[in-house]
Amino acid sequence: MKKRALISVSDKTGIVAFAHELVELGFELISTGGTYKALDEANISVKYVSEITGFPEVLDGRVKTLHPLIHGGILARDSAGHREQMEKNGISFIDLVVVNLYPFRETIAKPGVTFEEAIENIDVGGPTMVRAAAKNHGRVTVLVNPESYGEVLDVLREAGTVSAGMRKRLAAEAFAHTAEYDRLIASYLERQIETASGFPKTLRFTAQKVQELRYGENPQQKAAFYINSEAGEGTLGNGKQLQGKELSYNNWVDMDAAWKIVREFESCAATIIKHTNPCGVALGKTPVEAYETAYAADPLSAYGGIVAFNRVVDTTCAEALKERFYEVIIAPEFSPEARQILSSKANLRLFVVGRGDASKIKAGWALRSIDGGYLVQEVDRGTTSGSEWDFVTDIKPTEEDLLALNFAWRVVKHVKSNAIVVTDHRQTLGVGAGQMNRVGSVKIAIEQAGADVKGAYLASDAFFPFPDSIEEAAKAGIRAIVQPGGSIHDAAVIEAANRLNIIMVFTHRRHFQH
Repeated sequence: MKKRALISVSDKTGIVAFAHELVELGFELISTGGTYKALDEANISVKYVSEITGFPEVLDGRVKTLHPLIHGGILARDSAGHREQMEKNGISFIDLVVVNLYPFRETIAKPGVTFEEAIENIDVGGPTMVRAAAKNHGRVTVLVNPESYGEVLDVLREAGTVSAGMRKRLAAEAFAHTAEYDRLIASYLERQIETASGFPKTLRFTAQKVQELRYGENPQQKAAFYINSEAGEGTLGNGKQLQGKELSYNNWVDMDAAWKIVREFESCAATIIKHTNPCGVALGKTPVEAYETAYAADPLSAYGGIVAFNRVVDTTCAEALKERFYEVIIAPEFSPEARQILSSKANLRLFVVGRGDASKIKAGWALRSIDGGYLVQEVDRGTTSGSEWDFVTDIKPTEEDLLALNFAWRVVKHVKSNAIVVTDHRQTLGVGAGQMNRVGSVKIAIEQAGADVKGAYLASDAFFPFPDSIEEAAKAGIRAIVQPGGSIHDAAVIEAANRLNIIMVFTHRRHFQH
Protein backbone atom coordinates (compact mmCIF):
# COMPACT_ATOMS: atom_id res chain seq x y z
CA MET A 1 0.00 0.00 0.00
CA LYS A 2 1.40 3.39 -1.01
CA LYS A 3 2.29 5.67 1.89
CA ARG A 4 0.85 9.19 2.02
CA ALA A 5 2.27 12.43 3.37
CA LEU A 6 0.31 15.59 4.13
CA ILE A 7 2.40 18.75 3.76
CA SER A 8 1.21 22.22 4.76
CA VAL A 9 3.92 24.61 5.94
CA SER A 10 4.22 28.33 6.54
CA ASP A 11 8.02 28.13 6.74
CA LYS A 12 8.92 26.60 3.39
CA THR A 13 12.63 26.20 4.13
CA GLY A 14 13.81 23.02 2.39
CA ILE A 15 10.30 21.80 1.67
CA VAL A 16 10.68 21.39 -2.11
CA ALA A 17 13.79 19.23 -1.79
CA PHE A 18 12.19 17.24 1.04
CA ALA A 19 8.99 16.63 -0.93
CA HIS A 20 11.00 15.57 -3.99
CA GLU A 21 12.80 12.94 -1.90
CA LEU A 22 9.51 11.68 -0.45
CA VAL A 23 8.16 11.12 -3.95
CA GLU A 24 11.34 9.24 -4.84
CA LEU A 25 10.73 7.06 -1.77
CA GLY A 26 7.23 6.21 -3.02
CA PHE A 27 5.06 8.64 -1.04
CA GLU A 28 1.88 10.16 -2.40
CA LEU A 29 1.72 13.86 -1.42
CA ILE A 30 -1.27 15.93 -0.30
CA SER A 31 -0.97 19.66 0.19
CA THR A 32 -2.78 22.99 0.58
CA GLY A 33 -2.56 26.64 -0.42
CA GLY A 34 0.88 28.13 -0.82
CA THR A 35 2.63 24.84 -0.13
CA TYR A 36 0.74 23.13 -2.93
CA LYS A 37 1.65 25.98 -5.27
CA ALA A 38 5.35 25.74 -4.37
CA LEU A 39 5.42 21.99 -4.95
CA ASP A 40 3.37 22.15 -8.14
CA GLU A 41 5.62 24.86 -9.59
CA ALA A 42 8.60 22.60 -8.84
CA ASN A 43 6.92 19.85 -10.95
CA ILE A 44 6.46 17.60 -7.92
CA SER A 45 3.49 15.25 -8.10
CA VAL A 46 1.06 16.45 -5.44
CA LYS A 47 -2.72 16.33 -4.84
CA TYR A 48 -4.63 19.34 -3.62
CA VAL A 49 -6.48 18.65 -0.36
CA SER A 50 -9.84 19.28 -2.07
CA GLU A 51 -9.16 16.27 -4.33
CA ILE A 52 -9.15 14.14 -1.18
CA THR A 53 -12.06 15.74 0.68
CA GLY A 54 -14.27 16.51 -2.29
CA PHE A 55 -14.94 19.83 -0.60
CA PRO A 56 -13.51 23.23 -1.57
CA GLU A 57 -11.64 25.63 0.70
CA VAL A 58 -14.22 27.97 2.24
CA LEU A 59 -14.44 31.04 4.46
CA ASP A 60 -11.39 32.76 2.96
CA GLY A 61 -9.26 29.67 3.52
CA ARG A 62 -10.16 29.32 7.19
CA VAL A 63 -11.50 25.82 6.47
CA LYS A 64 -9.31 23.56 4.32
CA THR A 65 -8.17 20.46 6.19
CA LEU A 66 -10.85 20.23 8.88
CA HIS A 67 -12.52 17.19 7.34
CA PRO A 68 -13.02 13.50 8.36
CA LEU A 69 -11.18 12.25 5.25
CA ILE A 70 -8.09 14.13 6.48
CA HIS A 71 -8.30 13.68 10.23
CA GLY A 72 -9.60 10.13 9.94
CA GLY A 73 -6.51 9.32 7.88
CA ILE A 74 -4.26 10.86 10.54
CA LEU A 75 -5.97 9.55 13.67
CA ALA A 76 -6.78 6.01 12.56
CA ARG A 77 -4.97 3.19 14.31
CA ASP A 78 -3.76 0.21 12.28
CA SER A 79 -6.40 -2.11 13.78
CA ALA A 80 -9.10 -4.32 12.26
CA GLY A 81 -11.88 -2.19 13.72
CA HIS A 82 -10.43 1.08 12.40
CA ARG A 83 -9.64 -0.42 9.00
CA GLU A 84 -13.25 -1.59 8.70
CA GLN A 85 -14.56 1.90 9.51
CA MET A 86 -12.09 3.54 7.13
CA GLU A 87 -13.10 1.27 4.25
CA LYS A 88 -16.78 1.93 4.95
CA ASN A 89 -16.20 5.74 4.87
CA GLY A 90 -13.64 5.93 2.08
CA ILE A 91 -10.76 7.03 4.34
CA SER A 92 -7.12 6.23 3.56
CA PHE A 93 -4.19 6.25 5.99
CA ILE A 94 -1.94 9.32 6.20
CA ASP A 95 1.47 8.23 7.44
CA LEU A 96 3.50 11.43 7.56
CA VAL A 97 2.32 14.92 8.56
CA VAL A 98 4.63 17.86 7.80
CA VAL A 99 3.17 21.08 9.22
CA ASN A 100 4.41 24.31 10.72
CA LEU A 101 2.15 27.16 11.67
CA TYR A 102 1.18 30.67 10.58
CA PRO A 103 3.86 33.15 11.70
CA PHE A 104 2.02 34.55 14.71
CA ARG A 105 5.21 35.54 16.57
CA GLU A 106 6.54 37.44 13.56
CA THR A 107 3.16 39.07 12.91
CA ILE A 108 2.70 40.57 16.37
CA ALA A 109 6.34 41.73 16.39
CA LYS A 110 5.75 43.97 13.35
CA PRO A 111 5.44 47.70 14.11
CA GLY A 112 1.86 48.91 13.82
CA VAL A 113 0.29 45.46 13.49
CA THR A 114 -3.48 45.63 13.93
CA PHE A 115 -5.51 43.37 16.19
CA GLU A 116 -7.42 42.06 13.16
CA GLU A 117 -4.18 41.16 11.37
CA ALA A 118 -2.96 39.30 14.45
CA ILE A 119 -6.20 37.34 14.74
CA GLU A 120 -6.04 36.26 11.08
CA ASN A 121 -2.60 34.81 11.77
CA ILE A 122 -3.93 32.42 14.39
CA ASP A 123 -3.66 29.00 12.77
CA VAL A 124 -6.49 26.54 13.41
CA GLY A 125 -6.14 23.72 10.92
CA GLY A 126 -2.37 23.46 11.34
CA PRO A 127 -2.32 22.89 15.12
CA THR A 128 -5.24 20.48 14.76
CA MET A 129 -3.31 18.32 12.30
CA VAL A 130 -0.13 18.53 14.35
CA ARG A 131 -1.87 17.47 17.55
CA ALA A 132 -3.76 14.67 15.80
CA ALA A 133 -0.55 13.28 14.27
CA ALA A 134 1.36 13.65 17.54
CA LYS A 135 -1.38 11.87 19.46
CA ASN A 136 -1.25 9.01 16.95
CA HIS A 137 2.56 8.83 16.88
CA GLY A 138 2.28 5.08 17.41
CA ARG A 139 1.66 4.97 13.65
CA VAL A 140 2.14 8.50 12.26
CA THR A 141 5.34 10.55 11.93
CA VAL A 142 4.89 14.28 12.54
CA LEU A 143 7.40 16.95 11.52
CA VAL A 144 7.21 20.60 12.60
CA ASN A 145 10.85 21.60 12.19
CA PRO A 146 12.69 21.79 8.84
CA GLU A 147 15.89 20.83 10.64
CA SER A 148 14.48 17.31 11.06
CA TYR A 149 13.85 16.69 7.35
CA GLY A 150 17.30 15.29 6.64
CA GLU A 151 17.26 12.94 9.64
CA VAL A 152 13.88 11.50 8.66
CA LEU A 153 14.92 11.04 5.04
CA ASP A 154 18.07 9.18 6.12
CA VAL A 155 15.99 6.79 8.23
CA LEU A 156 13.42 6.24 5.48
CA ARG A 157 16.14 5.49 2.92
CA GLU A 158 17.87 3.05 5.22
CA ALA A 159 15.00 1.30 6.99
CA GLY A 160 11.92 2.26 4.99
CA THR A 161 10.13 3.36 8.15
CA VAL A 162 10.60 5.68 11.10
CA SER A 163 11.25 3.91 14.40
CA ALA A 164 8.80 4.11 17.30
CA GLY A 165 11.38 5.92 19.40
CA MET A 166 11.92 8.62 16.79
CA ARG A 167 8.18 9.05 16.26
CA LYS A 168 7.75 9.58 20.00
CA ARG A 169 10.55 12.15 20.09
CA LEU A 170 9.08 14.01 17.10
CA ALA A 171 5.63 13.91 18.73
CA ALA A 172 7.00 15.53 21.87
CA GLU A 173 8.58 18.24 19.71
CA ALA A 174 5.24 18.72 17.93
CA PHE A 175 3.29 19.18 21.17
CA ALA A 176 5.95 21.62 22.38
CA HIS A 177 5.51 23.52 19.09
CA THR A 178 1.75 23.91 19.52
CA ALA A 179 2.07 24.65 23.24
CA GLU A 180 4.44 27.56 22.52
CA TYR A 181 2.11 28.75 19.75
CA ASP A 182 -0.86 28.78 22.12
CA ARG A 183 1.25 30.52 24.79
CA LEU A 184 2.06 33.34 22.37
CA ILE A 185 -1.59 33.77 21.43
CA ALA A 186 -2.84 33.70 25.02
CA SER A 187 -0.18 36.19 26.12
CA TYR A 188 -0.99 38.50 23.20
CA LEU A 189 -4.72 38.46 23.95
CA GLU A 190 -4.13 39.01 27.66
CA ARG A 191 -2.05 42.09 26.83
CA GLN A 192 -5.10 43.52 25.06
CA ILE A 193 -7.05 43.31 28.31
CA GLU A 194 -6.13 46.11 30.68
CA THR A 195 -5.33 45.06 34.23
CA ALA A 196 -4.38 47.23 37.17
CA SER A 197 -1.00 45.57 37.70
CA GLY A 198 -0.09 44.47 34.19
CA PHE A 199 0.69 40.96 35.43
CA PRO A 200 -1.26 38.07 33.86
CA LYS A 201 -3.32 35.69 35.95
CA THR A 202 -1.14 32.83 34.69
CA LEU A 203 2.56 33.32 34.06
CA ARG A 204 3.64 31.58 30.86
CA PHE A 205 7.18 31.50 29.60
CA THR A 206 9.32 29.10 27.64
CA ALA A 207 13.05 28.78 27.20
CA GLN A 208 15.20 26.56 25.02
CA LYS A 209 18.07 24.58 26.49
CA VAL A 210 21.38 25.71 25.00
CA GLN A 211 23.71 23.53 27.02
CA GLU A 212 24.11 21.60 30.23
CA LEU A 213 26.75 23.09 32.51
CA ARG A 214 29.44 21.23 34.41
CA TYR A 215 27.62 22.00 37.64
CA GLY A 216 25.79 24.81 39.41
CA GLU A 217 27.03 27.18 42.06
CA ASN A 218 28.56 24.14 43.78
CA PRO A 219 29.74 20.77 42.41
CA GLN A 220 26.81 18.88 43.97
CA GLN A 221 24.27 20.94 41.98
CA LYS A 222 23.33 20.13 38.39
CA ALA A 223 22.80 23.10 36.07
CA ALA A 224 21.92 24.10 32.49
CA PHE A 225 21.63 27.28 30.45
CA TYR A 226 18.35 28.12 28.68
CA ILE A 227 17.74 30.97 26.25
CA ASN A 228 14.67 33.17 26.22
CA SER A 229 13.35 32.75 22.69
CA GLU A 230 11.79 36.23 22.78
CA ALA A 231 15.00 38.07 23.70
CA GLY A 232 16.53 39.99 20.81
CA GLU A 233 19.99 40.69 19.47
CA GLY A 234 22.28 42.58 21.81
CA THR A 235 21.24 40.52 24.83
CA LEU A 236 23.69 38.31 26.68
CA GLY A 237 21.68 35.15 26.09
CA ASN A 238 21.91 35.63 22.33
CA GLY A 239 25.67 36.14 22.45
CA LYS A 240 28.28 33.72 21.18
CA GLN A 241 31.35 32.19 22.78
CA LEU A 242 34.34 32.51 20.47
CA GLN A 243 36.94 30.50 22.37
CA GLY A 244 37.90 29.02 25.73
CA LYS A 245 36.58 26.52 28.23
CA GLU A 246 32.91 25.77 28.68
CA LEU A 247 31.09 28.48 30.62
CA SER A 248 30.03 27.63 34.15
CA TYR A 249 26.91 28.60 36.07
CA ASN A 250 28.85 31.18 38.09
CA ASN A 251 30.43 32.54 34.88
CA TRP A 252 26.97 33.24 33.46
CA VAL A 253 25.82 35.00 36.63
CA ASP A 254 28.91 37.23 36.70
CA MET A 255 28.74 37.86 32.95
CA ASP A 256 25.17 39.08 33.36
CA ALA A 257 26.26 41.54 36.05
CA ALA A 258 29.20 42.75 33.95
CA TRP A 259 27.22 43.26 30.75
CA LYS A 260 24.46 45.19 32.55
CA ILE A 261 27.02 47.62 33.95
CA VAL A 262 28.77 48.51 30.69
CA ARG A 263 25.42 48.68 28.89
CA GLU A 264 24.50 51.44 31.34
CA PHE A 265 26.91 53.89 29.64
CA GLU A 266 26.95 55.51 26.22
CA SER A 267 30.58 56.58 26.75
CA CYS A 268 33.33 53.99 26.32
CA ALA A 269 33.24 51.89 29.50
CA ALA A 270 34.87 48.82 31.03
CA THR A 271 34.23 46.83 34.20
CA ILE A 272 35.82 43.94 36.05
CA ILE A 273 33.45 41.73 38.06
CA LYS A 274 33.94 39.28 40.91
CA HIS A 275 30.99 37.52 42.57
CA THR A 276 28.47 39.79 40.74
CA ASN A 277 29.96 43.01 42.16
CA PRO A 278 32.38 45.33 40.38
CA CYS A 279 36.04 45.45 41.43
CA GLY A 280 36.28 48.44 39.14
CA VAL A 281 34.25 50.42 36.62
CA ALA A 282 35.72 53.17 34.49
CA LEU A 283 35.19 55.40 31.49
CA GLY A 284 37.90 56.16 28.94
CA LYS A 285 38.54 57.60 25.51
CA THR A 286 39.51 54.12 24.30
CA PRO A 287 38.74 50.57 25.49
CA VAL A 288 42.27 50.08 26.80
CA GLU A 289 42.13 53.35 28.76
CA ALA A 290 38.80 52.39 30.30
CA TYR A 291 40.12 48.90 31.10
CA GLU A 292 43.39 50.02 32.69
CA THR A 293 41.52 52.59 34.77
CA ALA A 294 38.99 49.98 35.93
CA TYR A 295 41.84 47.58 36.77
CA ALA A 296 43.65 50.26 38.80
CA ALA A 297 40.57 50.64 41.01
CA ASP A 298 41.20 47.26 42.69
CA PRO A 299 44.07 45.22 41.16
CA LEU A 300 44.01 42.62 43.94
CA SER A 301 40.36 41.66 43.45
CA ALA A 302 40.57 41.78 39.65
CA TYR A 303 42.56 38.53 39.45
CA GLY A 304 40.40 35.81 37.89
CA GLY A 305 37.51 38.19 37.27
CA ILE A 306 35.23 38.79 34.31
CA VAL A 307 35.89 41.83 32.11
CA ALA A 308 33.23 43.55 30.00
CA PHE A 309 33.40 46.36 27.44
CA ASN A 310 30.75 48.33 25.56
CA ARG A 311 33.13 48.90 22.64
CA VAL A 312 35.05 46.66 20.25
CA VAL A 313 38.13 45.11 21.84
CA ASP A 314 41.00 46.16 19.57
CA THR A 315 44.66 45.19 19.27
CA THR A 316 45.97 47.53 21.96
CA CYS A 317 43.32 46.44 24.44
CA ALA A 318 43.92 42.75 23.69
CA GLU A 319 47.66 43.14 24.35
CA ALA A 320 46.89 44.63 27.77
CA LEU A 321 44.32 41.93 28.61
CA LYS A 322 46.72 39.16 27.65
CA GLU A 323 49.09 40.08 30.48
CA ARG A 324 46.61 39.19 33.25
CA PHE A 325 44.46 36.22 34.24
CA TYR A 326 40.72 36.48 33.64
CA GLU A 327 37.94 33.94 33.27
CA VAL A 328 35.83 35.69 30.59
CA ILE A 329 36.05 38.79 28.41
CA ILE A 330 32.77 40.17 27.00
CA ALA A 331 32.40 42.78 24.27
CA PRO A 332 30.08 43.74 21.42
CA GLU A 333 32.86 42.58 19.07
CA PHE A 334 36.55 41.64 18.97
CA SER A 335 38.72 42.79 16.08
CA PRO A 336 40.36 39.93 14.10
CA GLU A 337 43.76 41.03 15.41
CA ALA A 338 42.48 41.02 19.00
CA ARG A 339 41.10 37.51 18.59
CA GLN A 340 44.44 36.34 17.25
CA ILE A 341 46.32 37.86 20.21
CA LEU A 342 43.96 36.39 22.81
CA SER A 343 43.85 32.98 21.13
CA SER A 344 47.22 32.26 22.79
CA LYS A 345 45.31 31.92 26.07
CA ALA A 346 43.44 28.72 25.23
CA ASN A 347 41.31 28.58 28.39
CA LEU A 348 40.25 32.25 28.27
CA ARG A 349 36.63 32.55 27.24
CA LEU A 350 35.85 35.28 24.72
CA PHE A 351 32.17 36.15 24.44
CA VAL A 352 30.70 38.46 21.81
CA VAL A 353 27.24 39.96 22.43
CA GLY A 354 26.77 41.86 19.19
CA ARG A 355 25.34 45.28 18.46
CA GLY A 356 21.61 44.88 18.93
CA ASP A 357 19.38 47.93 18.89
CA ALA A 358 18.95 48.82 22.57
CA SER A 359 15.63 50.51 21.80
CA LYS A 360 14.22 47.18 20.61
CA ILE A 361 15.28 45.17 23.66
CA LYS A 362 12.16 44.47 25.68
CA ALA A 363 12.28 45.49 29.33
CA GLY A 364 10.46 42.30 30.28
CA TRP A 365 10.22 40.77 33.71
CA ALA A 366 12.78 39.56 36.18
CA LEU A 367 11.99 36.15 37.67
CA ARG A 368 13.36 34.66 40.86
CA SER A 369 12.50 31.27 42.24
CA ILE A 370 11.70 30.74 45.90
CA ASP A 371 10.76 27.55 47.68
CA GLY A 372 7.53 26.53 45.96
CA GLY A 373 7.02 29.53 43.72
CA TYR A 374 8.29 32.50 41.74
CA LEU A 375 8.69 36.19 42.37
CA VAL A 376 8.12 38.37 39.31
CA GLN A 377 8.93 42.02 38.85
CA GLU A 378 9.62 44.51 36.10
CA VAL A 379 13.26 44.81 35.06
CA ASP A 380 14.87 47.89 36.61
CA ARG A 381 15.86 49.71 33.43
CA GLY A 382 17.12 53.27 33.26
CA THR A 383 17.15 55.83 36.05
CA THR A 384 16.23 59.44 36.77
CA SER A 385 18.15 62.03 34.79
CA GLY A 386 20.10 64.86 36.39
CA SER A 387 17.36 67.30 35.43
CA GLU A 388 15.03 65.49 37.86
CA TRP A 389 17.43 65.55 40.81
CA ASP A 390 16.91 67.82 43.80
CA PHE A 391 19.86 69.75 45.21
CA VAL A 392 18.91 69.56 48.87
CA THR A 393 21.96 71.14 50.58
CA ASP A 394 23.13 74.73 50.87
CA ILE A 395 26.16 74.04 48.66
CA LYS A 396 24.99 73.21 45.12
CA PRO A 397 26.80 70.91 42.69
CA THR A 398 28.76 72.26 39.72
CA GLU A 399 28.48 70.76 36.24
CA GLU A 400 31.66 68.80 36.94
CA ASP A 401 30.14 67.52 40.20
CA LEU A 402 27.01 66.38 38.37
CA LEU A 403 29.04 64.43 35.80
CA ALA A 404 30.86 62.60 38.59
CA LEU A 405 27.68 61.99 40.59
CA ASN A 406 25.92 60.63 37.49
CA PHE A 407 28.79 58.17 36.96
CA ALA A 408 28.66 57.04 40.59
CA TRP A 409 24.85 56.76 40.48
CA ARG A 410 24.87 54.53 37.40
CA VAL A 411 27.45 52.22 38.96
CA VAL A 412 25.81 51.87 42.37
CA LYS A 413 22.63 50.69 40.67
CA HIS A 414 24.46 47.44 39.84
CA VAL A 415 26.04 46.74 43.24
CA LYS A 416 24.40 44.40 45.76
CA SER A 417 22.63 46.31 48.51
CA ASN A 418 23.36 47.78 50.93
CA ALA A 419 25.43 49.42 48.18
CA ILE A 420 27.87 52.29 48.46
CA VAL A 421 30.22 53.40 45.69
CA VAL A 422 33.00 55.99 45.95
CA THR A 423 34.23 57.41 42.62
CA ASP A 424 35.88 60.30 40.89
CA HIS A 425 34.39 61.50 37.60
CA ARG A 426 35.33 58.36 35.62
CA GLN A 427 36.61 55.61 37.94
CA THR A 428 35.35 53.67 40.93
CA LEU A 429 37.65 54.10 43.92
CA GLY A 430 35.87 51.99 46.50
CA VAL A 431 32.88 49.64 46.57
CA GLY A 432 30.94 48.58 49.66
CA ALA A 433 28.47 45.80 48.84
CA GLY A 434 26.00 43.53 50.55
CA GLN A 435 26.47 44.64 54.14
CA MET A 436 23.76 44.28 56.75
CA ASN A 437 23.88 48.00 57.57
CA ARG A 438 24.55 50.96 55.32
CA VAL A 439 27.23 52.60 57.41
CA GLY A 440 29.21 49.33 57.20
CA SER A 441 29.18 49.60 53.40
CA VAL A 442 30.26 53.25 53.66
CA LYS A 443 33.26 52.32 55.79
CA ILE A 444 34.32 49.54 53.40
CA ALA A 445 34.07 51.77 50.32
CA ILE A 446 36.02 54.57 52.03
CA GLU A 447 38.73 52.22 53.26
CA GLN A 448 39.11 50.73 49.80
CA ALA A 449 39.38 54.18 48.22
CA GLY A 450 42.32 55.01 50.46
CA ALA A 451 43.98 58.39 49.98
CA ASP A 452 41.95 58.98 46.80
CA VAL A 453 38.82 59.42 48.87
CA LYS A 454 39.53 63.10 49.58
CA GLY A 455 37.42 65.18 47.21
CA ALA A 456 35.67 62.07 45.83
CA TYR A 457 31.97 61.34 45.29
CA LEU A 458 29.75 58.84 47.07
CA ALA A 459 26.58 57.14 45.81
CA SER A 460 24.09 55.11 47.82
CA ASP A 461 21.50 52.85 46.19
CA ALA A 462 18.92 53.60 48.89
CA PHE A 463 18.32 56.35 51.44
CA PHE A 464 20.44 56.92 54.53
CA PRO A 465 18.35 56.06 57.59
CA PHE A 466 20.57 58.10 59.93
CA PRO A 467 23.26 60.81 59.69
CA ASP A 468 26.04 58.38 60.79
CA SER A 469 27.03 57.57 57.18
CA ILE A 470 27.26 61.28 56.33
CA GLU A 471 29.57 61.80 59.30
CA GLU A 472 31.83 58.94 58.12
CA ALA A 473 31.89 60.43 54.61
CA ALA A 474 32.81 63.87 55.97
CA LYS A 475 35.67 62.48 58.08
CA ALA A 476 37.08 60.84 54.94
CA GLY A 477 36.83 64.03 52.85
CA ILE A 478 33.95 63.13 50.50
CA ARG A 479 32.89 66.16 48.44
CA ALA A 480 29.37 65.18 47.34
CA ILE A 481 26.77 62.47 47.85
CA VAL A 482 23.99 61.19 45.57
CA GLN A 483 21.17 59.14 47.06
CA PRO A 484 17.43 58.55 46.47
CA GLY A 485 16.14 60.26 49.61
CA GLY A 486 12.87 59.20 51.20
CA SER A 487 13.91 58.43 54.78
CA ILE A 488 11.82 59.67 57.71
CA HIS A 489 15.14 61.15 58.88
CA ASP A 490 15.92 63.00 55.63
CA ALA A 491 15.89 66.34 57.46
CA ALA A 492 18.53 65.15 59.94
CA VAL A 493 20.64 63.70 57.10
CA ILE A 494 20.47 66.98 55.12
CA GLU A 495 21.28 68.97 58.28
CA ALA A 496 24.39 66.81 58.81
CA ALA A 497 25.47 67.35 55.20
CA ASN A 498 25.06 71.13 55.56
CA ARG A 499 26.90 71.18 58.86
CA LEU A 500 29.77 69.15 57.39
CA ASN A 501 29.89 71.10 54.09
CA ILE A 502 28.99 68.12 51.86
CA ILE A 503 26.96 68.54 48.68
CA MET A 504 23.95 66.23 48.57
CA VAL A 505 21.47 65.50 45.79
CA PHE A 506 18.32 63.37 45.84
CA THR A 507 17.41 61.31 42.76
CA HIS A 508 13.98 60.19 44.05
CA ARG A 509 14.54 56.70 42.62
CA ARG A 510 15.89 53.72 44.51
CA HIS A 511 18.02 51.00 42.89
CA PHE A 512 18.05 48.42 45.65
CA GLN A 513 19.42 45.07 44.42
CA HIS A 514 18.62 42.41 46.99
